[in-house]
Amino acid sequence: MNMQEAAEVADGILDATLGEIKPNVRWLHGPTTTGSCSVTRRRTVMTVISPKRRGSLLGVVDRFWRKGGYRIKAVNKDEDVPAIFAQTREGFGVSLIVADEGQVHFDVDSPCVRESEVAESTSRATAPLYEGAEFIPRPNIHSDFWSAGAAEGGGGTSGR
Repeated sequence: MNMQEAAEVADGILDATLGEIKPNVRWLHGPTTTGSCSVTRRRTVMTVISPKRRGSLLGVVDRFWRKGGYRIKAVNKDEDVPAIFAQTREGFGVSLIVADEGQVHFDVDSPCVRESEVAESTSRATAPLYEGAEFIPRPNIHSDFWSAGAAEGGGGTSGR
């Protein structure tokens, strides 16, 4: 397997994981990075996930990964920054990390593979792109379910 093929596997893992979350969350691509023999794909959730819904989100992902045969390597049960770290049978590292202001990040790291060029992901982001933005903004898309109980931020758009 080369880096491009590994990136495609990572995209498949991310697509399947995000597709399992119901109601759907909206997301953007994070940066793709490559090492000397590995590649990392990232997705950032733009749907506001309220503190009271974070456990539900982590539960959905944990069950999906376990059902898929992933080995759960660590779970951070911190109330503010919970996380799950797992590994696929093929050696891909997968993680869900809740970061600052509840922003959820999904990362997939490949095992060591043959060096190659890596194209951008062909998976279509479900949140609006922010032209000219230097950084991905904080979550700003409201969901009647996932955002329940969250303080209402300014400028959010409907995620329905």
